[in-house]
Amino acid sequence: MTTTTFRTVRGPAEPTASAITTLRPLPPGSTTLDGGLWGHRVRVNREASVPEGLGHLREYGNLRNLEIAAGLAEGEARGPIFADSDVHKWLEAAAWEYGRAPDDALLADILEVTRAVAGAQAPDGYLDSVPQLRGVERYSDLPWSHEHYCAGHLMQAAVAQVRATGRRDLLDVAVRLADHLVETFGDGDGQLREVDGHPVVETALVELYRETGTRAYLDLASWFVEARGTGIIAAHGKQPTYFSDRVRVREATTVEGHAVRAVYLGAGATDVAVETGDRELLAALEAQYAAMVDGKQYLTGGLGSRWDGESFGDPHELPNDRAYAETCAAIGGVQWAWRLLLATGDVRYADQIERMLLNGFLSGLSLSGTEYFYVNPLQVRTGAHAEEERNPAAGRQPWFGCACCPPNIMRTLSSLEGYLATVTDDALQVHQYAPGEIVADLQGGALRVRVETGYPYTGRVSLHVEEAPAGAGLALRVPGWAQGATLDGAPVAAGAYATVGRPLAAGDAVVLDLPVVPRLTAADPRVDDVRGCVAIERGPLVYALEQVDQDAGAVVDDVQIDVAGPLGEEERPDLLGGTVVVTAAGTVRPRPGATDGSGPYRPATTTAPAATGTVTLRAVPYHLWANRGPQAMRVWIPVA
Repeated sequence: MTTTTFRTVRGPAEPTASAITTLRPLPPGSTTLDGGLWGHRVRVNREASVPEGLGHLREYGNLRNLEIAAGLAEGEARGPIFADSDVHKWLEAAAWEYGRAPDDALLADILEVTRAVAGAQAPDGYLDSVPQLRGVERYSDLPWSHEHYCAGHLMQAAVAQVRATGRRDLLDVAVRLADHLVETFGDGDGQLREVDGHPVVETALVELYRETGTRAYLDLASWFVEARGTGIIAAHGKQPTYFSDRVRVREATTVEGHAVRAVYLGAGATDVAVETGDRELLAALEAQYAAMVDGKQYLTGGLGSRWDGESFGDPHELPNDRAYAETCAAIGGVQWAWRLLLATGDVRYADQIERMLLNGFLSGLSLSGTEYFYVNPLQVRTGAHAEEERNPAAGRQPWFGCACCPPNIMRTLSSLEGYLATVTDDALQVHQYAPGEIVADLQGGALRVRVETGYPYTGRVSLHVEEAPAGAGLALRVPGWAQGATLDGAPVAAGAYATVGRPLAAGDAVVLDLPVVPRLTAADPRVDDVRGCVAIERGPLVYALEQVDQDAGAVVDDVQIDVAGPLGEEERPDLLGGTVVVTAAGTVRPRPGATDGSGPYRPATTTAPAATGTVTLRAVPYHLWANRGPQAMRVWIPVA
């Protein structure tokens, strides 16, 4: 049952007035989504993902662990050492959902889970139910125990809860836990000089500082950032690269190791840099992000090329079928890009957010909102065998034993509106396009804009000004791929912000036209796995061939694309919730079938069998693949 209307005050990342940022985020409630691709996904998240997620947390024992630690139930701990973190992420998602649309039943669930979390807290503020129940010595193996990681997600949930509901129940728990960490860790007498193997507490401590004004939380976050790369984890006998601990953060020139850890660290360090005014650290983080984009990121925005260690590989080591590209890594990449966008105002970070959200992130969730991918490869071969639940050859799963991705998806979608636009004193900047309304409180008053668009499937974005103070400015992102874009009929540069050059007044209409048409993309030849291949993109969407869409006999493992042929488009409102299919001319490479024992090899002096006949290749947006069951798929297509 819906109760009274509610407007949240601040969102997940709210820099202080003294932070060295260029842009300011809009609070949730300032932006509404009421249609289109994102409107549908946000609605399904609220109606299906969040309620089913709580059921899975009960089923898998995550919530039960906290209830046992709180004395509300009996039994033994279940699940991984970091099981609490998934409960905390769910609490964050549920809080933002309540802030968007208050609901008594949802609030009751939030408070029930919060009581279990609060009851599990030790008198000195320590809180992590699995180590508590198993009698594990506190912080004895911090590289692996995830104790700070769980603490960080609790703090983020607490900040969300107070900002979205006005209640301090969880915030009081988070403050006691943060005070315990401040007392326990650092360079002071009797303190532990340790860092957690899985960053996230850095971002959380900074946000808790922003919420409470307690400087000690920012100082501890800064200490954790500066302590990395100083030999702490290596002293435990652990390999430091995996933990992003081989090089000091301000001296690193790229990202390495476990992809999620690396991008969470980047996001937290960026928060520290802007709040402490450390421009040297901020510049280093910008360089690291650029190196990641230049050589360690998939076309989909996916991050992490190795199953071994869920990690980044070497520059341009980007295999297709063994891509890891964990959904959580895309989420962390968005969080880092958002903080760099706020800090710098550089359009490249908004482009990155779009690529990651629409491709590398959204592929992790089914259209139903109840099944998930942990791993997001760019190719699945015919007859692929899924040896474990993370392998996409098995299809999306309703949950995982290690379920970090599902509640992470939930909290991202619950706070998605916060990524759409920002403000400066006298202007609104729109970064992502979706139908809805944006209200920006500028220095001169409120600027209210209604957005109408079919983006990302169509390129026209119409903005109707409903209210505008004198001198209000409006800037619209023109993506880097959008060569030929126009604003009110006049050409505008791609990869930049187009500003409306006239005074705004109620009743004005502003029209941005982006050329959303199919195109072929090639890769740097150093990306060995896709040499001699192209990919299909259309606007901001990466496309993929799924076996179910191809002509009879056209196995996706064997097809080639005719790059000289035209690319067609077909609107399919009946397919996959409504989409646009891209078609291309192709051929099928014959399989020679060696009979001399040479297997798939032949002398280089002989000519490969020529392809005969033509087929029509049909591609759908990558984020929609596997919604018709697991099957062969590929993004990169060999050139005929």
